[in-house]
Amino acid sequence: MKLKIIFICALVCVMCGQGVFAQHRPVRHGGAVCGDPTAPCKGKENFQAWDLPFNTGKNFIIADSAYFYGIVLKSVKLKDWGDCEHPTFAESERTEIQALFDHNKVFAQNCVESGTNYYTGVPEQTALIGVYAGRTLTEAAKFLKSVKALNKFPGIRIRRMKVGINGT
Repeated sequence: MKLKIIFICALVCVMCGQGVFAQHRPVRHGGAVCGDPTAPCKGKENFQAWDLPFNTGKNFIIADSAYFYGIVLKSVKLKDWGDCEHPTFAESERTEIQALFDHNKVFAQNCVESGTNYYTGVPEQTALIGVYAGRTLTEAAKFLKSVKALNKFPGIRIRRMKVGINGT
C-alpha cells in the first residue's frame, strides 16, 4: 500500500512537471533598436514598414527591446485595443512624416494584437505615431529641439520607451 501511494505521488509530480515545461516560452530581453531606417538592421525583414524594428534574436515567442528614447508626435486614446483592419493613422500619414526625418525611424501603433509591436512609456489603448529620438537622453534632447523647430507637432516631449512583440 505504501509503495502504491509513493508511485501515485511520483506519477502526479511527473505529470504536473510536464505541464509546466510545456508552458515555457522563450523570452528575449534587451534587443538593440534599429532607430536609423537607412542603416542595416538584423531581422528588419520580420517587421512591418510602420514598426520600429529591433533585434529579437532567434526562436523567440516574446521579445522586448533595450530602452530607447522616443517622441510621440500624434496620439489618440482608444476605447479598446484598436482595429488593425481600420487604422487610426494611415500608413501614408506615417510615410509623409518619415520624409521629415531621414535618420530617425517614424513608427506607428494602431492596434495591439498577437504578433504586432507594442510600445511602453505610453498609455494603454493608445494609437500613435512616434519617432525614434536616440539611445541616450542627451541624443533625444538634441533631436527634440530639431523636431520642435518644425512647428508641426504641438505638445511633444521625450519618452523613455521599449518596443515589444508577443507572438503567442
